[in-house]
Amino acid sequence: MAVVKELLDEKKAEDLVILDLRSLSSVTDILVIASGHSDRHVQAVSEHLAQEMKKHGYYPLGSEGLQGGRWALLDYDDIIVHVFYHDIRNYYDLEGIWSDAPVIFPVRRDQRGAGVES
Repeated sequence: MAVVKELLDEKKAEDLVILDLRSLSSVTDILVIASGHSDRHVQAVSEHLAQEMKKHGYYPLGSEGLQGGRWALLDYDDIIVHVFYHDIRNYYDLEGIWSDAPVIFPVRRDQRGAGVES
């Protein structure tokens, strides 16, 4: 998961959210959601992730939308990554659908300022 976050950060993916679905889904363990500020940015982020993950030895089981620029999905079995154009992300509202999922990133802070996993 750390490599996915690092690669998304490299291309300045926006509004990154990582959800822990282990107790909620048999399809995947981790759901990563990120945004791009334009069609081209969504494409660039998605293509960068796909290419660099291969260099780390990770190959997607499937992918969708890489050329479209509005939304892309990369399925790495235990980790599924969605990169959306902002309006499309709001429309599908995956964070709302998975609102019961603990948030891994961004790390929430308790009152003492210590990081806690939700």
